[in-house]
Amino acid sequence: MRLAPLMLALGLGLAACAPTSQTPASAPVDMGPYGARTDEGPSGQPIEIHAVRPAYLTDRNRRQQVAYNGPEAAGTIVVDPYARFLYHVQGNGQAMRYGVAVGQAGKNFQGNATIGRKQAWPSWTPTANMVRTQPELYGPLKGGLSGGVDNPLGSRALYLYRGGRDTMYRIHGTMDPSSIGKATSAGCIRLFNQDIMDLFHEIPSGTPVKVRTRAESLALEGPLVEQPNGYLAPAGGAVETAEAAQ
Repeated sequence: MRLAPLMLALGLGLAACAPTSQTPASAPVDMGPYGARTDEGPSGQPIEIHAVRPAYLTDRNRRQQVAYNGPEAAGTIVVDPYARFLYHVQGNGQAMRYGVAVGQAGKNFQGNATIGRKQAWPSWTPTANMVRTQPELYGPLKGGLSGGVDNPLGSRALYLYRGGRDTMYRIHGTMDPSSIGKATSAGCIRLFNQDIMDLFHEIPSGTPVKVRTRAESLALEGPLVEQPNGYLAPAGGAVETAEAAQ
C-alpha cells in the first residue's frame, strides 16, 4: 500500500519536513544539474526523480558559486535558516550556495556540529511522543517508513551530531520542490533532491557544520523580507520573479 495519502496529512516534526507528492514537470532538453535523474532506491529498484520546474529555480534557490565573507574554513557546511541558504565553503573567498526550505525545527539548533551520518533514501520513524500525542496520524508509522518516493526526507539525508550524539537536526532532500526557498510548518533543512544528492557525494562524514544564529545571519546577509510569493528578498528590493509565485 502506498503511503502518500497518509503522509500528506502529517505535520512531521524534528526529523522531517511535511511531505507532498512530487509533481511531474516538463523541462527543457538541458536542465543542467536540475534535470530528471534515475537513482537506485534502497532495495536496488530504480527511482525516477523529476526535473525541477524552472519556476522554482529563482536566483536565490539555484545553486551557484558566490563570494563568501564568513569566517569558516574551506570544507565547512554553513546553514543559514534565516536567509534560507546553505553554503559549502570552498576557500579563497568563495562558496557554493544552495537555496533551502526551513521548517520550525530548523531554527531550534545553532552553533557547531559535524556530519555524523549520511544516508541515501533514508527511512523515518516518528518519536514515541509523536505516536502518543497523535496516534491517528503517527500510529500507522510507528514501525518506521522506509526510504522512497513517499518518504519526506527525500533522496538523501545528512545527520548532524555534536559530542558524539545525534542532535536530531537533519539536512535532507524533499518530495516537494515547490517548498525550496520558503518557510514550512515543520521539519529541518531541505534542498532540491538534485542538490542534496550532489552535496552528499561531495562531503565526507565528519564534515564540520555551522548553523548561524539570527544575529549572525543579519550581519552577513543583511535584512530580508518575505514576499507575497513566500520567497525572501533584500529589504527594499523587488519581488524575485512573478513566475516564482506560480
